[in-house]
Formats: sequence, C-alpha cells, structure tokens
Amino acid sequence: MTVREVLRAHAGTQDARAEHVGVRPGAHAGCVSAKAEGEGGHASSAAPGATVAAGRAAQELGLRRAQFELAVHLGLITVVGAPGGGRPRVHEEEIARLREQPSFPDGLAERVRTVGTAEGAGLLDIAPARFTRLARAGCVSPVTFYLNRYRAVVWLYLADELAVFAAREPELLAGRTPLGMRTMLESGADWRARNWRSQRIDRLLNRTLDPWARSAVQASALDPVQLAEVVDDPYERAYLVRVRPEPVFGRPGSMAAREAMGEVTLADDPDEILWRRVNLTLELDRAREDRQAPRPGDGGGVRAVPAARTERAAVGVPAGKGWLARLGWRVRGAG
Repeated sequence: MTVREVLRAHAGTQDARAEHVGVRPGAHAGCVSAKAEGEGGHASSAAPGATVAAGRAAQELGLRRAQFELAVHLGLITVVGAPGGGRPRVHEEEIARLREQPSFPDGLAERVRTVGTAEGAGLLDIAPARFTRLARAGCVSPVTFYLNRYRAVVWLYLADELAVFAAREPELLAGRTPLGMRTMLESGADWRARNWRSQRIDRLLNRTLDPWARSAVQASALDPVQLAEVVDDPYERAYLVRVRPEPVFGRPGSMAAREAMGEVTLADDPDEILWRRVNLTLELDRAREDRQAPRPGDGGGVRAVPAARTERAAVGVPAGKGWLARLGWRVRGAG
C-alpha cells in the first residue's frame, strides 16, 4: 500500500485517531509540527462483571500475544487488576464491546499493526534511508522493538501513526531534508529510544492515578545510581519496585531481551535524566503526602507532612537548594 492509498483509507478519520508523534515534554524532535495533536486519555474503568485471563481475551479478540499487550498499552483494551496482585484480567463486557464493533476483527488488529523500517518506508513510498533519517530526527516514533539474531534492537512503528504523519507532514516525504534536521542528524542525533521512552512513560501514567505507582513509572527511566540520589530512603526505593506497572504478559522471557529492555528503558542523555529526576521529585512529593512507603513495623501508616511542603507540592514550586539538589545539578554531565 502506497502513501496515497493510506491517505485515502484514512480520509475523514485521521483527526479522531491521530496521536502526537515523537514529541513529549522534555523531548525534542527535528520536525515539530504546529498541527501536532496531543495524545488521548486512557480508557475508563470497565464495568463490573466476570473476567477472563489476558491470554483467553487475546484469543477471543483474534490478537496475537504481542498485539494484545500493545493494545492494552495503547489504551484500546481496558484491563483490571486481579485479586491478590496477579496478572491483569479483562471483563467479558469489554470483550463483547470490542467484538461488537463494525470493524471487528480487522479494525482492532489494524490499529495495533506495526511495521519495521523497510515496510514503513514502503507505506510512505520513500526510501528506507529517508525513513531512518525521519525516525532518528524524531518525526516518527517507535512504539515497540524486538531483538534480531545479532541481539540488535529493531524498532517497530504503528502503521496508523505513519499514516497520520504522512498526512500532516507531506513535505518531509520528498525533496531536500530541511537544514535544521540535516544539521541535527550530522551531529549524530538519534531520538528513537528517547521518544519511545517518553511515549511509554506517558501511556503508563495514563493507566494509574496512584501517586506511588506514578512515581515508580518516572523512576523506571533512571539507573540505580540516579535513583538513589533522588530517593535516598531504601524502603521507598523498594516500594517503587513493588508498585511499578508491569506489562500484561510479564517481563521479556530471555536474558538478552531483559537486558535490552533495561538498557533502552533508561534515560541516557543529561537533560533527559534531569527531566526524569524533576518529574520523579514532584511525583514523590505527592506520594509522600498520600501515604508513606511501607516499612517493617510501622503498619503502613500515613506520614505527617509539613504544611509548607504541601503547599509547594500543590503548585509545583521548588523548595530551595535542597530541592534543586534533588533535581540533579550534580547529575553526571549536567553540572
């Protein structure tokens, strides 16, 4: 399918399904558009009723395991926590709702269809090298990845997002690359991992209102040294690990996949690290006001919070030199 066919197929629906591609707070891309749209909210809580395991739900919806997990991550399928902290489950009403859609089953599968560089370039009717440049510049952002036989990361992109990008920025698909983008690429910039992290964090945050879980999402982008500098309480660090949202089907199976996931998940640029430390600090202030992290013998009580700090946290105002230090002025490369 060429870009012209894609545009025809998506005519009249792109505004409703468009997502902001490649730019998030604290990130940068070489082709920011004034028409870029914000990402929609996550699906609302499901109605009460019987639930089924995620694997069975995937079968009933005609999705492969990876497709189902991606659909949950994108907010297309609502899941609920299992009693006792087990793997998330899906209400039968949610499955029925999705199966009753006129476009089922092809419509749901199409919304989670991913393509690699070669197929994505074909979809946009451009050369693979140009597609890679657009991805490195942050014009299109990967939604997931896998490891090839050489254990190298292979990025995958949502076909829907590529179609939206083609409609929004057709001038980038032909002709000379804009000077600013060329300069950025010649300097070695590559925004694929950073934009993947940003989208992943945003979508995980959309799935929870719990302040400690939200803190855990922010903490997931920091290595242990960075995390310890922001969160010096070991009980709080342990609690962040405990409440961190996990994929529906759990962690990657192989050691190589787990190592790759760990590397790609961590912020690796000084200003990105600082941005994540800022957000973690703010989320932690809110979490500590809500309740303290469990610790031996305390019964999980609520920690008293000084009124001054409560007021600062409510409006997001720094609390002086101590707060600035927590933001990372001593971050490696940031000082």
